[in-house]
Amino acid sequence: MKGLRPSARKIAYFRKQNALAFKKAFRHFVVLLKEWELIDGQTIAIDSFKIRAQNALKNNFNQKKLDRHIKYIDDKIKEYQNHLEQGDDDLDIVERTHKIAYQKAKKQKYQSIEKQLQQSGKTQISLTDPDAKSVVLHRNIVNVGYNIQAGCDAKHKFFVNNDTGTVNDTHALSPMALDAKALLGVEHINTLTDKGYTTAKHLEICTQNGITPYSAPKMHSSQHNGLYPMINFKYDKQADSYCCPNQKTLSTNGTIYNKNGHKVKHYKNTKACKSCPVRHLCTTNKKGRFIERSIYQEALEDNQKRVEQNPEYYRLRQQITEHQFGTLKRHWGFTYTLIKGKQHVLSEVNLMMICYNLKRLTSIINPKVLKTRLKALAVEILALFSAVLNVLKDFLFLNKNNYQLTKTHQSSLIVA
Repeated sequence: MKGLRPSARKIAYFRKQNALAFKKAFRHFVVLLKEWELIDGQTIAIDSFKIRAQNALKNNFNQKKLDRHIKYIDDKIKEYQNHLEQGDDDLDIVERTHKIAYQKAKKQKYQSIEKQLQQSGKTQISLTDPDAKSVVLHRNIVNVGYNIQAGCDAKHKFFVNNDTGTVNDTHALSPMALDAKALLGVEHINTLTDKGYTTAKHLEICTQNGITPYSAPKMHSSQHNGLYPMINFKYDKQADSYCCPNQKTLSTNGTIYNKNGHKVKHYKNTKACKSCPVRHLCTTNKKGRFIERSIYQEALEDNQKRVEQNPEYYRLRQQITEHQFGTLKRHWGFTYTLIKGKQHVLSEVNLMMICYNLKRLTSIINPKVLKTRLKALAVEILALFSAVLNVLKDFLFLNKNNYQLTKTHQSSLIVA
């Protein structure tokens, strides 16, 4: 068109105003690839990558950061007031009075942000882009951005689905896996994930919904302090109890406790611990050794067995997902976004994944074959569109006739 092209602003508005359309287009493309048997939906690898948001780190706050700012301001105000009490000259008094007023205004600003944070019920707040979060980009470098979740099919490494919202992967496994399973319309899938996704609750949700997770096992959270580790305590599933190294039984009262959002049971034997000859090797707790066991612990143990029994299969995870992220971030420069808001950022993610899948498709299928398939698809769409038009035409024609009959009837009543 003689060098004519849309401006960057026009393109940005187009992306922003068509977020839902991009999502539908991407998901329809994935279903089309499934129909063409280029996606089999048997193994889905799920991983995440991070991009910077349009929100500076100085405009992102948590309670600890706000407390630090307010404490600094209080110290400065106290310092200025001490100088005033020393009776300096008038010019210095005026200058320090202005500084105190300035610091108090800053304090009010931070107190207002603190109130917003408390009302939101979240752990952090971003002022420019409310949906952006403080995340670790790489090598402990913290910035404000988005943690993009992505699911990839093992057969030809196509992107399958995406999401964002959390700062890490802890609670992303079951939502991503269930979404991929529903989109592909399969009865069962396997998922491959790193240990960031290994959360007992989500492993249990997956297994109950026809999804077999293979997630890297995490080390037990108990401290390595020279005392008996958890591996020395044997769990009896039938009796719901533990046997300690001294062959004593640690039982539970059946109560489920909520610890930091995790549902656990407590197992202990206070009486046996009091007279235990190896207590000094087991615990320093005055009440004796007690064990916390998640109500989903069995799902964690089953997952660990699957990964340990199928090491070669689990290693496919990096082969399936890592190179896509390298293409998006290193080759295409998708390390940041200029759009604000989760929905609008996901529209850009969907657009990038459409482009990746299309480029990948052209390297798998011969261009002539691809053109033939697209032409056949276009004929089907036109036939469907034509059928819809015919239905609408009949509907409009019927309504028009009914309207004319009604008018004629009304006219005859008036004449009468």
